[in-house]
Amino acid sequence: EQRGGGPIPRAEGRRAHPQRHPAREEEEEDEEDEEGGEGDEEEEEEEEGEEEELDGTLRGDVFRGPSRPLVPPPPRGRAPPPRGSPPLPSGCSLSYRTISCISAGLTQIPPLTAPEITSLELFGNAITSVPDGAFNGLPNLERLDLSKNNITSPGIGAKAFKLLKKLMRLNMDGNNLEEIPSELPSALEELKINENNLQAINEESLSDLNQLVTLELEGNNLSETSVSPLAFKSLKSLSYLRLGRNKFRIIPQGLPASIEELYLENNQIEEITEICFNHTRKINVIVLSYNKIEESRIAPLAWINQENLESIDLSHNKLYHVPSYLPKSLLHLVLLGNQIERIPGYVFGHMEPGLEYLYLSFNRLSDDGVDRVSFYGAYHSLRELFLDHNDLKSIPPGIQEMKALHFLRLNNNKIRNILPEQICNAEEDGDSTLEHLHLENNFIKTREISSYAFSCIRSYSSIVLKPQNI
Repeated sequence: EQRGGGPIPRAEGRRAHPQRHPAREEEEEDEEDEEGGEGDEEEEEEEEGEEEELDGTLRGDVFRGPSRPLVPPPPRGRAPPPRGSPPLPSGCSLSYRTISCISAGLTQIPPLTAPEITSLELFGNAITSVPDGAFNGLPNLERLDLSKNNITSPGIGAKAFKLLKKLMRLNMDGNNLEEIPSELPSALEELKINENNLQAINEESLSDLNQLVTLELEGNNLSETSVSPLAFKSLKSLSYLRLGRNKFRIIPQGLPASIEELYLENNQIEEITEICFNHTRKINVIVLSYNKIEESRIAPLAWINQENLESIDLSHNKLYHVPSYLPKSLLHLVLLGNQIERIPGYVFGHMEPGLEYLYLSFNRLSDDGVDRVSFYGAYHSLRELFLDHNDLKSIPPGIQEMKALHFLRLNNNKIRNILPEQICNAEEDGDSTLEHLHLENNFIKTREISSYAFSCIRSYSSIVLKPQNI
């Protein structure tokens, strides 16, 4: 039911001018003989235009949405192979500057000589090794996808990637790597080694990657004991780090000061100490869902002084009430699937400009755990409030005071009736901002609802009342 996640720009590129087809060369030469030097001039102009297109190719943004794939623009047709290049292996295709060998049954990296190629896709094959010199014929490669193969760490040559001076994006998801390959190109902006068998990250593993922006290492065997506190020291540009589905018990030390988004879901984290985010003043998003965190193990100063932290996800932990000492800048708080019984009074009172999205579905909230001051500080700012799948027997107090609320979920509770002024404030004229109201799967007798209960809501079609558990 959770909503959210704004659009992230994807990588875009400008299509290079198509190569001339060799089959037409003889016919074109005859035409040039008849027209004198006119054909030569046209061919020179076409070649100059082609060079301008290639030089002006746009580089895409290195960011992506919740798995951030970086893909070239969709092909608009198949271009002929460049002159002088070897034939492509069976199952491979060429689309302008991209060679695709996706699920082609390859057991080794094919020998290719094509300096104009900038993207190589070898996804979903049975490749086991990357020997030195494997990409010598592709010196201008910017994007390389080796995901879902059977590559092992011993199978990667010490200098396999060293000559790829322009490589910006490397995907090695779904292989059998136990360590990060050595001598990776310093131009890398995105490195993905998810779903491997990484055992450790030492001080040298990422030491040359000072332009790296995105690092994804999810689904490995990393822990606080196997990741050096100096592992991220050289990553001066890193802003996006994914370490989910590993074996961390604490937040890893030595996070770079440039970090903006940190994902640590599905680990074994039990506490958040005061020093965890001391040097991460730019951090904007922290995801800690599916861990073992209790509110008593969150230090009071863990993140209250973070000035840019807008989104925290603590879903599916061991919380019994909404944590105190949340950052002042927080806009988005996700607490789904805990055992929360209470929203303490004034817990949001210090926030500016104010919390906008609060998700408390699948908890243990009862009428005793929510009162009028529970939402104090968020009455003017809350846009979405999810309280479904709890133990509420009545509409929580203060709902009618929420001036910005667009989406309210109260379905799957134990609510029996809706009184006038619980949703609409009779003392105020004008329509409510509420656009979606869910009250289904309660114990409400819809025929007994007062005609004034929803008088402020512009469209009754935005109200979901059926079915009820009666």
